[in-house]
Formats: sequence, structure tokens, C-alpha cells
Amino acid sequence: MVAGILVGALASAVLATGGSGRAAPDGYWMKTDARFAPPTAFVPSAALTYDTSLVPAASRIEVSQRTEANGATTVGLKVEGLKPGHVYGVHVHQKPCGAEPAAAGGHYQHRKDPVQPPTDPAYANADNEVWLDFTADERGDGGASARHDWNFRRGEASSVVLHSAPGMAGSRVACFTVPFGWAAGTG
Repeated sequence: MVAGILVGALASAVLATGGSGRAAPDGYWMKTDARFAPPTAFVPSAALTYDTSLVPAASRIEVSQRTEANGATTVGLKVEGLKPGHVYGVHVHQKPCGAEPAAAGGHYQHRKDPVQPPTDPAYANADNEVWLDFTADERGDGGASARHDWNFRRGEASSVVLHSAPGMAGSRVACFTVPFGWAAGTG
């Protein structure tokens, strides 16, 4: 079993690719991907699985962001090798992933009022957060995208968390630290 975990972690590290991002006068774009590995893996990964029955070691995730000059932002998600037929909830979170699922903090929320608490439950919906819920197909692959007329605030969106159920339900089963960016003058 330990050998299997080490092989999965090694495959995760060998097959993971770094992200690329670009800020430009016309906005910002980025795409990054990685293979999931347990937090205790010998070779660390930016993608961590906390429940290998739902997100197996060496399964793959890709996240993209395109922010237009006007601030409109589209976030895309692709996954491969998860549990076939399972329905996942996926959200952008405030902090990078860590050894414990709670390390990623709360959901990133768009708010116009700077006095509003950063995770006000009244704003926990697909209009004010990035929700990328999906159902894995027969191979365990899936994907989703979300578009909003707003941009991330600088430094306040740092990861994508996969939950065991869609919407606001479900435990955190995996996390991927993502280099989300912003277009100058829009966030």
C-alpha cells in the first residue's frame, strides 16, 4: 500500500505541469494543471486529495481563467480520473491548499461593499461565488465553467476546492492551489 501511494505521488509530480499566466492591456489569462496526491506524499503536489475514494491519487485537474479588460471573468475546470457518476461541488476558495482541508479558508465571494464580511452567508450563491459543480462521466472525467461580470480582488482567490456534494453541501475532498490573477483597474 505504501508503495502504491509513493508511486501515485511520484506519478503526480512527474506528470504535473506548471501554470502559466499573462497580464496584458486586454486582461489576464491563465491555465494550470496538476495530478492529485495525498498531503503526505513523498513528492508534493499543488493538487491535494483528502479522500482518495472520490479523488484518487494521480487523477488530474486543470483550471483556467480569462479576465477581460472590462473585468468580466470566466473560470474553467476539467478533471480526469475521479469517481465515475459522482456529483461534485467545486468552488474558488480564499487561501492556498494545505495539509488539512480547512487550510483553503472560505469560499471567495464577490462583494461591492468593502464593509461586508468576506464570507457573508447571504452572498453564498452562484452569482457571488464561482461555482463549478459537475457530475463525473463513466470514465471519471468532467468539467464546468462559470462566467461573471466581476473580477477577483487581488490576492483574495487562491485555490479551487472539490466538495463531496454540489452547492453548499459536502465535505472538502480535494484542493488545488491556483495562481488566479486580475486585470489592472478591474479588481
